[in-house]
Amino acid sequence: MNEVPRDDSAKPAAGFVEKTGAQAARKLKARRNAAHGVWFGLGMMGLIGWSVAIPTLLGAALGLWLDKRHAGTHSWTLALLVAGLTIGCLNAWHWVAKEDKAMRDEQRDEQEAGDE
Repeated sequence: MNEVPRDDSAKPAAGFVEKTGAQAARKLKARRNAAHGVWFGLGMMGLIGWSVAIPTLLGAALGLWLDKRHAGTHSWTLALLVAGLTIGCLNAWHWVAKEDKAMRDEQRDEQEAGDE
């Protein structure tokens, strides 16, 4: 007889508030990251290209210098060109993997915030 009536109308309102808050947070984040458009993507492709090209060219230049100074049966130029290319590709792969992990972590955080 002394039961307090339950007010279930507050529960749907709380869910609505949470969803609206999550949507607002996503919109604000999108506005902050608006610079990440086409030009940003092209710039990142250029950065990856240079991260491969520079070690390759440095390896070739060092190899040419060594071939002039210490000629031998094997080509230093070819060996260091391949070494520079390998280092550049590993560098680019590492950078892309790091960026991919950061994007996945960011998406996971957004999903967790939206699920709450």
